[in-house]
Amino acid sequence: MTNTNTNVLISGAGIAGLTLAFWLRRHGFAPTVVERAPAIRAGGYKVDVRGAALTVAERMGLLDELRERRTGVRSGTVVNAAGKRVASMDGDTFGGRVHGDAEVLRGDLHRLLFERTDAEYLFGDAIAGLTQTAGGVEVAFESGLVRTFDLVIGADGLHSATRALAFGPEERFVRDLGHRIAIFGVPNHLGLDREEVTYIGPGRTTLAYSVDGDADAKAMFLFRSDDADVPRGRAAQQEALAAAYAGEGWEVPRLLDGMAEAPDFYFDAVAQVHMDRWSSGRVALLGDAAYCASPASGQGTSLALVGAYVLAGELAAAGGDHEAGFAAYEREMRPFAERNQKLGPANLKRMVMRTAGAVRTSMAMLGLMGRMPGRERIMAKVIAPIHAAATAIALKEY
Repeated sequence: MTNTNTNVLISGAGIAGLTLAFWLRRHGFAPTVVERAPAIRAGGYKVDVRGAALTVAERMGLLDELRERRTGVRSGTVVNAAGKRVASMDGDTFGGRVHGDAEVLRGDLHRLLFERTDAEYLFGDAIAGLTQTAGGVEVAFESGLVRTFDLVIGADGLHSATRALAFGPEERFVRDLGHRIAIFGVPNHLGLDREEVTYIGPGRTTLAYSVDGDADAKAMFLFRSDDADVPRGRAAQQEALAAAYAGEGWEVPRLLDGMAEAPDFYFDAVAQVHMDRWSSGRVALLGDAAYCASPASGQGTSLALVGAYVLAGELAAAGGDHEAGFAAYEREMRPFAERNQKLGPANLKRMVMRTAGAVRTSMAMLGLMGRMPGRERIMAKVIAPIHAAATAIALKEY
């Protein structure tokens, strides 16, 4: 089938945007990717590729290389305020991975996708305005460039500028889950060797991990917050993080000391995106911009890979007819996205304990479980909902 509407602008060179560009090119479209950053980002935190996303990776021909770049994290340990081990398990079980799921650094996945994608790239630029006409979308860029595209796809994340321009303000769609997350690189003063250590305090959880091939470590902080607004600017965010963890035990003060010099400091709300529709005329949304499941779901990367595959495939199946293609994309993806979004709030309840009493109970149960026969069956029941959500779509062969 000969495609119409082949000239497609993708906003965002993240995992969703790069995967979409790959599949659009494979189906005969001409993708252009605009990215505010000056280049593809390296490094980053670790992410999981699970379930149906593994099938997408396999169909892209990158599954073997993806698995070669696994983090190699061998174990996960929970400690108390004194640093005493409460419970330990292997790394895959700790991360909820089964059936060949792969944990990789986000930057490694970015690089694999970028190397396989044939597209026009506009780095260091972003969309400033959209004007839809009967025959296309006139796009004004921040650089002053103005071009017309047949279709525009917003793959620009939780705080999508494309979504704001085409659908309305962020507060209509972003649902704050009442938590904040911070991640940044730190010196490996804990001497971690491909392992992850978690400390749980009342209303706040801290973990540190090291991966294969990296001398440093990463620290992650996940905590409850009743503030309606997220601090803007690095100084305000670091002040909020320090205040949230004031007086905390274990190695928390030392880990926090690393944030001032960290070049990769990240701070944001743990939030989801819920929309009645993912397209408006010739503009559609993909990944976190459309159906962010939150970092707590562990499924953001997989949703990006699967969503991009389905969107490109349905546009190709519709011969480039955007109305038919966008509608089919949403029919295929919405049940899958909603199933995975449910993981976020459920996981938060396990990851962040509200009170000191809840922490003590959780630590006692973890310690007991580590000595119980049949603990593998117990963990299998914990992991089962993650795997069920990750595989809750039958991928078509486009």
